[in-house]
Amino acid sequence: MAKNIPDKLTLCNIYKKGNRLIGVSDEITLPDVEHGTEAISGFGLLGEIDSPGKTNIGSMEQEIQFRMLDDDIFSVMEEGDGVDLTIRAGMQRMKGNGGLEEVGVRVVERGLLKGFTPGSMKQGSPMNASVKLELVYILIEIDGEEKLEIDKLNCVYKVNGKDKLEKARKYS
Repeated sequence: MAKNIPDKLTLCNIYKKGNRLIGVSDEITLPDVEHGTEAISGFGLLGEIDSPGKTNIGSMEQEIQFRMLDDDIFSVMEEGDGVDLTIRAGMQRMKGNGGLEEVGVRVVERGLLKGFTPGSMKQGSPMNASVKLELVYILIEIDGEEKLEIDKLNCVYKVNGKDKLEKARKYS
C-alpha cells in the first residue's frame, strides 16, 4: 500500500476561545516537548544513561508574534482568564497514486501569560510584537486523530490516543 506524504500547510487560522484572531503573524513555532531525565549508573552498566521520565515534562513555552500592536495581542494578555488558543490548518498530502488530498490539523493550547514584547517602531515597517505563554496543556490532532495530548494539571500524557500514564495513575 502506497504511503501518503505530508506536503505543506495550506490555510491556517488561530482562535482564542472560539473567536478568530486576525493579527497573528505568518508563522507560529509550536513548543518543544522535553522529558526530564535522571542519570543511571552503577555496576553492570558500561557508563551513564540519561533515562527520560514520562511524568517530568519540562516547560512548554509558546511565543506568538504579531505584526502590529492591535486588539488581538491585548486580548491574549487579559489577566486571570488564562490563555485558550486553537490553531486550525489545512495540510496538503500527496497520495500514493500521485494525487493530492487535504486533511485538517488542529492544535489546542492552554496556559498562562509569561511575557509581552511590544516590538519596535519604524515608519513603514511592522512592529513585530509578541506574547510569551507557559503552556499547561497541548493537544495535536491530524485528520481528526489525536496524536499528542499533554495535560500537566491533570496528569494526562497520550501519544496516538494511548494513555501512557494509565498504570501509573492506578498506583498513585
